[in-house]
Amino acid sequence: MANTKSAQKRNRQSLKRRIRNQSVRTEVKSAVRKAREALASKDPTRIREAIAAATRTLDKAASKGVLHARNASRRIARLAHAASATR
Repeated sequence: MANTKSAQKRNRQSLKRRIRNQSVRTEVKSAVRKAREALASKDPTRIREAIAAATRTLDKAASKGVLHARNASRRIARLAHAASATR
């Protein structure tokens, strides 16, 4: 347990952030999974929509600092490359 006031506050802040980050990470995983399922279905409109949603979610996570910007960029690039390979 934290001994000083500042350490107690830091602990409260980190718990809040952990919960927030956890929900954002879950959204990212779901969006990427849906995009991969769309790629497997090979339906062009579904692929386009799913990848757009995943891109938006990844960018949002990167802007909030949940994911590193390069990590998000790499994931987006891999999805886009997989989409172009299905055409």
